[in-house]
Amino acid sequence: MAPRGIRNNNPGNIRHSPTNWKGECKGEDKSFKTFESPVYGIRAMAKLLRNYQRLYGLYTLTQMISRWAPPNENDTQAYIDYVSRRSGVAPDVRVEPDDFPKVIAAMINMENGRQPYDDETIAEGCRLGLA
Repeated sequence: MAPRGIRNNNPGNIRHSPTNWKGECKGEDKSFKTFESPVYGIRAMAKLLRNYQRLYGLYTLTQMISRWAPPNENDTQAYIDYVSRRSGVAPDVRVEPDDFPKVIAAMINMENGRQPYDDETIAEGCRLGLA
């Protein structure tokens, strides 16, 4: 069986919240959102990460992932190290828009134990999320 995030088309495992995302649909999962397609789940990831930058001044992997995967629920440092290693983006340098596809691909792999999407799917989700 596919991991929860893949089944829900929510590869970032975004929790339920009052935010109603584009492409969100009713799902069976009591804790995590469900999207119509992976592109919409990836779009939501890109939007959230961009909001971390614009609204909260969180620009580095260390800052962004510390909010995404807080230490009370995760081994945040291991998450940061993993995404940095997989993406090639150093933990304490600014994540630029061009870095989002490789950062999000690494986060998907961390969240799900695999990253099943092609480059075009991730690029499209990021393009929509950063527009």
